[in-house]
Amino acid sequence: MSMVTLPGLKDLIENISRERNLPRIAVQSAIREALLKGYERYRRAQNLERKQFDEDYFENFDVQLDVDDEGFRVVATKTIVEEVTNSDHEIALQQVQDMGGDEAQLGQEVVLDVTPDQGEFGRMAAMQTKQVLAQKLRDQQRQMVQEEFQDLEGTVLQARVLRFERQSVIMAVSSSFGQPEVEAELPKREQLPNDNYRANATFKVYLKKVSQGQQRGPQLLVSRADAGLVVYLFANEVPEIEDEVVRIVAVAREANPPSRHVGPRTKIAVDTLDRDVDPVGACIGARGSRIQVVVNELRGEKIDVIRWSPDPATYIANALSPARVDEVRLMDPETRQTHVLVAEDQLSLAIGKEGQNVRLAARLTGWKIDIKDKAKYDYAGEDTKFAAARAKYTPEVDDLDEEEFDDENQEELLEEEIFEDNNDDQE
Repeated sequence: MSMVTLPGLKDLIENISRERNLPRIAVQSAIREALLKGYERYRRAQNLERKQFDEDYFENFDVQLDVDDEGFRVVATKTIVEEVTNSDHEIALQQVQDMGGDEAQLGQEVVLDVTPDQGEFGRMAAMQTKQVLAQKLRDQQRQMVQEEFQDLEGTVLQARVLRFERQSVIMAVSSSFGQPEVEAELPKREQLPNDNYRANATFKVYLKKVSQGQQRGPQLLVSRADAGLVVYLFANEVPEIEDEVVRIVAVAREANPPSRHVGPRTKIAVDTLDRDVDPVGACIGARGSRIQVVVNELRGEKIDVIRWSPDPATYIANALSPARVDEVRLMDPETRQTHVLVAEDQLSLAIGKEGQNVRLAARLTGWKIDIKDKAKYDYAGEDTKFAAARAKYTPEVDDLDEEEFDDENQEELLEEEIFEDNNDDQE
């Protein structure tokens, strides 16, 4: 069988494998596919008869790579027929028999060497091969990253700052000890305002998404602003959470406030079924030791740990910590609207700077919270207003239902009259 030689093939595979962190078998597969595309380009250039080559015309062709002898062969799988109409896909029975295939039969398939001469595989085909090889290697890398990190979505990884692209930080992450590093993107919206992203600085990041497809750039999207990072840090620092004695019920985080005058803040609701365990105290730790580790990792972000309660009023009052709440009025449970009454000196604390405290409490509890000054609150007026609003949206009973209701009443009255008449007769 003929062979097109590729001097230095073995070293090429080794170098690519080492530089791109790809197994040698993946590199060989990419080279085979690239050479096949190069052969296809060569055939199209040699198409003097102007044949119509469909997209899948060359699917019966393959490349056999010989790493030891540093070369390759092109083979084609052809069907044995009586009379050939397409020499690329078919071969005559007589020709196979002349080649020594005496037992060959019509309809069988044979693999034949169709390797072009060394000189015929021209410069254009070589260029095509080089371009396709670069693309195939990128595809191989993306597939490897996809397989390696797919199951790690929603977990926290250690990352190292590599460089900056526009407003994004490009970081290096690895899936486990001993695995090569992979690039990940930390976009501007996922960064923390107090972080200092200098070269080679290390951070814990939340793996938010593993992108598929062929877009350029890193396919790992990481975050420092996601609430999942806070959950991980507490679970890692508080043994009671890891042991499932304490559970995190809800988290509301504002890592990038709308105003630069307001700092990042998180509210986290915790609970336990063990009466002997204080879930808030477990998360804070002795003298604040546990929560301080989390705060340091988040570069000074304020964190409120509050006790979850199945009673909405209690839960809402806790969520507005550190403000003292006098009363919580659940005005409309269906639309989850509530009025929270506080003393005048607690108003600004309950609302928070630029509304941050009440905004996070509303997100944490799922209730629309309206902070009111208790001294100026009009109980009767607010009750009347909500009652009127509920009546406005209460569907009216239709005429048919009213008729049915009247008929049922009449039947009941008639039965009562008959019963009374029978009693009179008996007397």
